[in-house]
Amino acid sequence: MLEDLARRQQAEIDGLEEAARAEGFALLRTLRGLALAPAPRGEPLTPQAFAALSKEEQEGIEARGSALEARRDATLRHLRQLERETRLAHEKLVSEVAAAAIRPLTRELRERFQDLAAVERYLDQVEEDLIAHAGEFRQIEEEKSPLPFLPPPGAFLDRYRVNVLVDRSSTRGAPVVVEQNPTHSRLLGRIEHRVHFGTLVTDFTLIKAGALHLANGGYLILEAKDVLRSFLGWEALKQALKGRAIRIEEPLEELRLISAVSLAPEPIPLSVKVVLIGSPLLYHLLYALDEDFREPFKVKVDFDDSLPRTAEVELLYARFVGGACREEGLRPFSPDGVARLIEHGSRVVAHQGRLTSRLGELLDLVREAAFWAERHQHPLVTAEDVRHAVTQKTYRANLPEERVGRMLAEGTLLIATDGEALGQVNGISVLASGDHAFGRPLRITARTFAGEPGVVDIEREAKLGGPIHSKGVLILTGFLAGRYARESPLALSASIAFEQQYEEVEGDSASSAELYALLSSLSGIPLSQGLAVTGSVNQRGEIQPVGGINEKIEGFFDVCRARGLPGRQGVLNPEANARHLMLRDDVVEAAREGRFQIHALSTVDEGIALLSGREAGERGPDGRFPEGSFNASVERALAENVARLKALRGEPPALPHDDRPHVPHPCSKG
Repeated sequence: MLEDLARRQQAEIDGLEEAARAEGFALLRTLRGLALAPAPRGEPLTPQAFAALSKEEQEGIEARGSALEARRDATLRHLRQLERETRLAHEKLVSEVAAAAIRPLTRELRERFQDLAAVERYLDQVEEDLIAHAGEFRQIEEEKSPLPFLPPPGAFLDRYRVNVLVDRSSTRGAPVVVEQNPTHSRLLGRIEHRVHFGTLVTDFTLIKAGALHLANGGYLILEAKDVLRSFLGWEALKQALKGRAIRIEEPLEELRLISAVSLAPEPIPLSVKVVLIGSPLLYHLLYALDEDFREPFKVKVDFDDSLPRTAEVELLYARFVGGACREEGLRPFSPDGVARLIEHGSRVVAHQGRLTSRLGELLDLVREAAFWAERHQHPLVTAEDVRHAVTQKTYRANLPEERVGRMLAEGTLLIATDGEALGQVNGISVLASGDHAFGRPLRITARTFAGEPGVVDIEREAKLGGPIHSKGVLILTGFLAGRYARESPLALSASIAFEQQYEEVEGDSASSAELYALLSSLSGIPLSQGLAVTGSVNQRGEIQPVGGINEKIEGFFDVCRARGLPGRQGVLNPEANARHLMLRDDVVEAAREGRFQIHALSTVDEGIALLSGREAGERGPDGRFPEGSFNASVERALAENVARLKALRGEPPALPHDDRPHVPHPCSKG
């Protein structure tokens, strides 16, 4: 085809040249194309020779030249037409050949993705582009560009590459993606850039997938607090879920200071289940403050931090430990080592019938116990290794506890663990330092005198008492009035204080101890200082369970052990807390040997008997407490207060008990 074109072009030029020669002209080939020059004798005339001719000769040459120029122009137009026709014919031929070569190659892909219209359209566009640029493939050479800043000859082939955003060829089932750093680009993808002549440029091969692409059609698991740290990421995530589409965009495009070429990929349909993991507090804050949170996150699931301690769960614990040892190459655990871990799981949640579900913390203990087993050259991780790991973990975090113990030993903090005292009881508070909590004994004192203001909470007056603690103190007034103000008003003015307590006091776990101190001050009967008290009390005199029971008992035990354990010390705790006792081995051993007492109380009267050595006493059929009982002493003191107040006011004294008409008390028996 090209040779035929060349022959036809040459024939046209030869004809033109022959015609020019016949008219006395020469056809010259110049840089500007074909030119005609007068040549009556075969050689072109020079300007001087042409000027020497007569006017008639010059006019004849110009006339013949004009006619030849018209023929030359027509010949050139015809040559260009031939080139155009030949080029079109050549391009058509190349396209037909390219199509015949390309279409069989895409047939397999079309059959494989025949249900995907988007893939069909893409293959159509690829075929059209390949056919349109088929000629360029002949020019590709495997060599570098002559200039370093120019692309290599085959760079245009990049347009045919496929940018695989997500590859699931080895994935079975729905994908599950856990994203640890959920920023905007990590969630929705990004468009990277490269520098070209000082300008940022990009192309489709620089589009990178995000976590939503990877999890599309499956599940995406995120930490709520991590997502919220990235404001742009959180907003983009909600928009993607709301619109059910992933849009890869530059989040700060409007703030870009340097011009950069970017892309606008079409949105990708999104179908994903997003699982946000966070605290209940964070959930409630988002639900209340973020209106866009409620729609995409409709299902709320609460996970308990403990599991029932059944044989099945204990077996799962053992399997978890075994699996962790295999995966991390740790020494295997002996049966007693696993049993010790299970006991520790109950101690963490302070419940004999439950186990902690915080497996991350349990795994840390497994690793540390395995380390100590290796250090001690034990072939298996034993119960002693687990115990040593727990002890070491406590040692690393108990510096505040040691300081409190040192102040108690030095007498800086005043606590009596022997003898008796009036209006004074040992209470126990729980202090927390990071992940370590410990019990701190403290002295609770009460002073009573005749008056009517009621019970004054010094902690509340000093703005150190929280609302729950203040409620507990007010309940004491209800108990006193219900039990002792049967025949006369409650003429009592009292103050209660937590001695050497300079932090805020919150909770009602010391309300029973406050009540015992108050009753001791009223009755004039001293209480044992070897017994510490914990537990809240209601208006009916029932002892209610409290938190931190193990830390409280162990805290008082440590103080008593430092001073010796003659067997008179112990702790009075609520009977309802019995199932929560998961004490240290040394405390259990001391209690078993009788060197330390742990008493379970259900009523105030039981505590009165243990602390005072006297029976509390119950009202008889006559509505009075037995003579010599603790309650009788309290009631007598209150009656004396009433008499003093009436005497000061000039009122007649009340009738003696024997002269009063009998009114049975609603709480008396019989």
